Amino acid sequence: MKKTGSLLFLLLISKVFFGQQIELSNDAEISVLTIAPGLSLNDAFGHNAFRIKDASNNLDKTFDYGRFDFEAPNFYLNFARGKLNYSLGTSNYYDFLSFYVRQNRTVKEQVLNLTQPEKQKLYNFLVNNYKPENREYLYEFFFDNCATKIKDVTNIALNNNIAFNQPKGFKQETFRTLIHDNLNKNSWGSLGIDVALGSVIDIKATPEQHMFLPEFVYQFFENATIKNSNKPLVKESKTLYTQKNSVKPTAFFTSPLFVFGVIGLIILYITYKNQKTSTRSTWLDIFLFSITGIVGVFVLLLWLATDHAGTHQNYNLLWAFALNLFMAPQLLKKKPSNWFIKYLKFLVILLCLLTLHWLIGVQAFAIGLIPFLIALFIRYVHLIKFFND
Repeated sequence: MKKTGSLLFLLLISKVFFGQQIELSNDAEISVLTIAPGLSLNDAFGHNAFRIKDASNNLDKTFDYGRFDFEAPNFYLNFARGKLNYSLGTSNYYDFLSFYVRQNRTVKEQVLNLTQPEKQKLYNFLVNNYKPENREYLYEFFFDNCATKIKDVTNIALNNNIAFNQPKGFKQETFRTLIHDNLNKNSWGSLGIDVALGSVIDIKATPEQHMFLPEFVYQFFENATIKNSNKPLVKESKTLYTQKNSVKPTAFFTSPLFVFGVIGLIILYITYKNQKTSTRSTWLDIFLFSITGIVGVFVLLLWLATDHAGTHQNYNLLWAFALNLFMAPQLLKKKPSNWFIKYLKFLVILLCLLTLHWLIGVQAFAIGLIPFLIALFIRYVHLIKFFND
């Protein structure tokens, strides 16, 4: 008797927490929710979720693929290596909505034009996917995230029978441009992305690949049709909450362009004084070689030692040259080896190549670094002249 009671209790708990495989009524609705970007970097690209609403079954809940656990073992190491697991989460709809209302983020809803079997299939998939052994997935920013999962799961319910037509006025963009459209180019978040991600994101995304961003999920779903019936994928669209006007803080004096502008001016001033007095500030050269070398090692590791798809072929190595880290002994000498002068000339050539790569569109670089890169170029030229005298 006790065993039976325990089994019933476990069954009840599993239904409460992992969802019930219920039969949806004819009045059930499945919709896609699109949440506008927020103020923090991790909210800067928006969010998507499914809403399952069925009054007959007292059901109104959301499923979203944007959950992660900061407390998970080796969280930051796994993030850096491209091995971070995200998971499917579920919430009461009104709790979900109120959370984003409190953040003052626009929430839009698209009710999907599904048949009863398609609704049931999609719902069953989500319930099964929410089981502990199924809910985690390997996150990939461009190709497997909270937005792309919405497209993929909807496609599963419709047997890949969706035609994603291009929205009116659609313009095909590169992955990097799409990121910049959601981030201020002169922000630390944008600078970090531009340094860490390589030229592979400077190719144009296919129209369907634009749906790695939640807003494009909304736009493409709005124009999508179901192939075998040619009926629209979305039967009703509405705005559940509209963002209230708010003043976004401007912080130019703490922005990368200003900070690196000041650093660049300091480097140029010291170089000018060195030039006038025929001297060399050894501490500055060791600092510059150390910083560019450390960043270069970081960029190299992201390219070669991680599973991140977007960090490959990163030409930031043209200024953040890893070998600089090992050149400090030469800088400590009054007269370095002849090969070191050739090495300095090589660094100048690399900066010229960086400019060429930028101009012809091979890779775009962080605009905040421009003053620093100009100062770095002039410093290298000064060192070549100083050691040649």
